Amino acid sequence: MPEQQKSYTIYPLGETALTLDFGNVIDAAINKRVLALFEKLRELKLPFLLDIVPAYASLTIYYDVVQVQQLIHDDLTPAHAMEVLLENTLASLEVESYQASRLVKVPVCYSDTYAPDLQALASAKAMTTEYVVALHTTQTYRVYMIGFVPGFAYMGEVNEKIAMPRRDQPRLRVEAGSVGIAGRQTGIYPFTTPGGWQIIGRTPLKLFDLHQKEPTLLQPGDEVQFYSITEDEFESYKGRTA
Repeated sequence: MPEQQKSYTIYPLGETALTLDFGNVIDAAINKRVLALFEKLRELKLPFLLDIVPAYASLTIYYDVVQVQQLIHDDLTPAHAMEVLLENTLASLEVESYQASRLVKVPVCYSDTYAPDLQALASAKAMTTEYVVALHTTQTYRVYMIGFVPGFAYMGEVNEKIAMPRRDQPRLRVEAGSVGIAGRQTGIYPFTTPGGWQIIGRTPLKLFDLHQKEPTLLQPGDEVQFYSITEDEFESYKGRTA
């Protein structure tokens, strides 16, 4: 494919990884293409691919440079061989056949006890907390990627009326299950960690459990629907994985 027609770039990450990048965008169609490429590469089960990491608009492959070197000829370098693999796989993709795997419904308690930033966000937007919750729960969100810590799902995009930048001063401790907003992204902290997102509620579900066959509750490509629960319901849900 001529260089001027490419909608992406491929660049090395050290000597054993390459990233295919469609740009710094949040775009469902591009993310679908990334995830279709991710699934296609996983299906190939190539022994020299050590890891495949999808993100919002990029995909990184980690490879065993020694194994690749043994398989190539001529003047190809391992990096060039991997670049050819990425481009050929991308060119043969049937993106439209790739479908999001699941709709996951996530209970969230939006009471003051679990929502330290909800009132401030509502005041900044000149609306009630009830309206913020209504806007947060009346649509589904696409899981674009997993990152930051295991099980942290980056989802988008919230209604622009409740979009809010990260806090100027991140918290040293954000409780596990906290549901936050950062810009037009929304996400859930799977563990108690430091964090700077605006916390508007908390789910009692466990987002990451090593004892499960799939430790991460949410997967890239999932659709998520939040729904509101009371504090009593929060306690009865506590510890569930789904």
